Amino acid sequence: MAALAAHAVPRVPASDDEVVETLPVVAGWSSQQHRLRRELAQRPKDEATAIAAASAYLELARERGDARYAGYAMGALQAWEAAPPAQTPPAVLVMRATIAQFLHDFDGAEATLKVALARRPNDAQAWITLATILRVRGRYNESDAACRSLGRVGPALYGVACLAENAGLRGNHDEARQALQALLAEPALRDADKAGTRQWLLTSLAEVEELAGRQAEADAAYRKAVAAQRSGYLLLAYSDYLQRVGRHAEIPKLLADEARSDAVLLRLAIAGAAARGKSAQGAQGAQTAHAAAEELRQRFEAAALRPGTTALHAREEAMFALDVQNDPKRALELARLNVRLQREPIDLLVFARAASAANDSAARGEVKALMQQIGLKDARVDATL
Repeated sequence: MAALAAHAVPRVPASDDEVVETLPVVAGWSSQQHRLRRELAQRPKDEATAIAAASAYLELARERGDARYAGYAMGALQAWEAAPPAQTPPAVLVMRATIAQFLHDFDGAEATLKVALARRPNDAQAWITLATILRVRGRYNESDAACRSLGRVGPALYGVACLAENAGLRGNHDEARQALQALLAEPALRDADKAGTRQWLLTSLAEVEELAGRQAEADAAYRKAVAAQRSGYLLLAYSDYLQRVGRHAEIPKLLADEARSDAVLLRLAIAGAAARGKSAQGAQGAQTAHAAAEELRQRFEAAALRPGTTALHAREEAMFALDVQNDPKRALELARLNVRLQREPIDLLVFARAASAANDSAARGEVKALMQQIGLKDARVDATL
């Protein structure tokens, strides 16, 4: 960690007049979102308004991959910043935890959610967020318990899907697949207003198929999910699938309408690096990929100037080092740092790929031990090691 921190050199402005960075304006907001801002300014202690404004900012943070909007979201809740948890509305606590989750403060998010649930145990949103955080950290048994609580207080669909996702991670692929397919077969999900739910379930199914090593089935589920409703998470997951199966040329078109977040730029840069030298890419495609890689490199360097941010970007930086810069040693350092914080399948896969690319047998052993410790079964990792 000390070696990684060495890249971050503090920048001290020469005077108070020097502009270090221009913060983003809130462009592209709907009239409803602008109204929320005005109402929040007038009634900062109104719980519903504060939570709605925080949600709008957080959605922008997710869409654009810019953590500063998450800071704005937290700022929308500042009326309760000094209040002890016992005097903070449970809904505000849940919103605060959701923002902390986005910022990878998983310990803080988990603690806040447990305080909120102790006061309001029937909060379905709190349970699903807690189940997700525990899953991301590789604590599947605890995530199961949260999923069951979710099933008791919320719609049964969410509890079943939550448990199915965990079953897939453990290698119970048939069980997970059958549960998700049964949910998708429900007549109520055919309504147009359920497109988002269908997309979520299809994305989960595609990820289960990838864990099982069933590429054709995963591709079919991803395509159905995209047809149902596009989302940032889905498009990134499908881009990663396309990269793994060598269909790099499809990625730029898939991401063409997405905001240029770090995650999107990373996939474009990886696709460009994979297609480098191929005539099918064309000069314009090569130039676009190079621009994406250069912009992302500058963003990572800028982020390194802010203390304590390396771990937050470690997964993306590891992928960049491995697939764009062809630096497996640095990729391995970053991947090892990343799995201390989060242990989703993609995190273990990047760790395994970096260990193999660096030809580091000890690191391969670390991956295998961690997989066994958390109980993750992933055919892609097995094939890599």
